[in-house]
Amino acid sequence: MAALMTVKKPIPTSMKRRLGNQLHSAATVKEAAQTQLCAYLSIALLVGLAANALAGWWWADPLTALVIAAVALKEGRESWRGEGCCDAC
Repeated sequence: MAALMTVKKPIPTSMKRRLGNQLHSAATVKEAAQTQLCAYLSIALLVGLAANALAGWWWADPLTALVIAAVALKEGRESWRGEGCCDAC
């Protein structure tokens, strides 16, 4: 059931991003990015656990965690610098 919810997240995320751009709301656009990052985290977790369970690749789960950490760090750095916080999203 959680996997189905993960697949459905990108659709509302794109709609939220589009709405944020129309409203010129950087907060809404960044909220959409955070929701999309959450979807990526869920997908990566499923892939890593499946690779570990089906193929015995014990290193797949930690590797996906490092990839997600890198993406989260990039998003956090952009937010910290104020990128995306302009008047014309």
